[in-house]
This record gives sequence, structure tokens and C-alpha cells, in this order.
Amino acid sequence: MPMIAAADGTQLFYRDWGGGGAGGSSPVVMIHGWPLSGDAWSAQAVALARAGHRVLAYDRRGFGRSDQPWTGYDYDTLSDDLDAIIRGLDLRNVALVGFSMGGGEIIRYAARHGIERLSKAVFVGSVAPGLPQSEANPKGAPGSVFDGMKEGIEKDRAAFFEDFFPSFYGQKTRGGGVSDAVLRWSWGMAMQASLKATLDCVDAFGRTDFTADAAALRLPVLAIHGTGDATVPIEATAHRLVKLVPGAELIEYDGAPHGLPASHQDRLTADLLAFLR
Repeated sequence: MPMIAAADGTQLFYRDWGGGGAGGSSPVVMIHGWPLSGDAWSAQAVALARAGHRVLAYDRRGFGRSDQPWTGYDYDTLSDDLDAIIRGLDLRNVALVGFSMGGGEIIRYAARHGIERLSKAVFVGSVAPGLPQSEANPKGAPGSVFDGMKEGIEKDRAAFFEDFFPSFYGQKTRGGGVSDAVLRWSWGMAMQASLKATLDCVDAFGRTDFTADAAALRLPVLAIHGTGDATVPIEATAHRLVKLVPGAELIEYDGAPHGLPASHQDRLTADLLAFLR
């Protein structure tokens, strides 16, 4: 399997599709959400590759086919892992596309490693610029929400995710819903991950404030977010992000849930292709 070594030696699995392989142009790096793997981007990755992009989707450390170390599930390390992918493959003029937790890697990467190798950034249902509730973010979530999630995962991870994904995809809501097969597929990806990584990443995406990092996003930015997102509320995230990043564009999907890569597969693909042109 194709692997890139992170700074601490952790092996990161990635797939590299389209665009003529190593010499391909218009590279797009896709960063998945929690608790999934890079496979969650499959539909969009195929479409972008068919459109002539070189598409790279990797599994976050602890998830999918990447190594499962005991440590490294903070955003500094995770953004360093993204840098290892970009520099290890010598990618330039890169468009980053991050879903949910993956938006955190993008914004911290820009602040920590700069934007010299980047061309554009897309935040899909992203946690950036941060979920923690505060005076500046009254619509955010209190720490007790994430404590409860971790408690449920430790008690019975399989049952927790069986209950989690229907809300994630907006089952039985006017703007959401996926097949039972997608729910089972998502559950399988979640159960493939390290339990330690699954727990530690709740703290990472639930307690990290990226507000100060937003100033580094001096490039074209698109946010795509469902107004019915019950997992990462739009008021706490996308609405604030576009205020912090001059010129950022926001596309709202009316009534849509969190899991847009599956629930709104075709629309999301079309919007990504349009922005990446």
C-alpha cells in the first residue's frame, strides 16, 4: 500500500488518482472527517480525477489503513502529517478540501506551515474556526457535550456509532438521509479506527479554537455547510469562518445535514468542480 512517513515515523496511507500520476497537475488533497477514513471521499475523488485533477485522499493517523500510534492526535501533529503528505509527494499549487474535522487540519496547516504550496481551500461541514462555546462563540458546544461523547464511546463504541450516524446524515429530516447501506459502511469505517485515536480526536475537534489561525488563510476559500447540520452547527462554524477570512464564499445547503459527501453527493461534487476550475 502507498505510504508516507510522518515526522514521528507514523505511516500514513494515501491513494493517488488521476492527473497523470507523479507528474499530474492540479493536485487536490482531501482530508476526511471523524470517525471515517479517506474512503468517505470516494465519490468526489473519482469525479475530480475524471475531470483531470490529481486527487490524493489519505487516512488520518489512527484511522483507516494508516498506523495507529498512541499519541499525535492534536492539531499541530495532524497538520504536520498533512505537510508530510504535501512535501513527501512534492505537491505544489495544491487545493485542500477538508470535511468536518478535516477543516481543522487545513486552517492549522496554513498557520503552521504557510500557504506557499497551496492554491485554494474548501471547508465542507467544517469545525473551523472552532466548536468550543465561548463569549465569542455562544452557539458553540460546551465541554460537557464532548465528555458525554467520549463516555459513550468508551462504554460501547459499536452502539454509540450505530446511534450517531443517523443524525450525522439527517435520517428522516427534510434535507437529509442516506441508504441503510451507507449507514453500515460508515459504521464499518468508524470501527476500523483505533479506539485511542477516536477518543483523542473528540478532544481535538471539540476543544480547539482556530480563530487566530484564520488570518493565515490568504487564498481563495469556499465553505459549504448544511443549515440543518446537527453535528457541527453552521452558526458556530461556517458563519464565523467567512467573517474571519476576507473574500471567503459560503454556499449553504438548505436543511442539509452534516454528512454532505454522501447525503448530497452529486451537488457537492458539482460545487467542488466549479470552485476548483
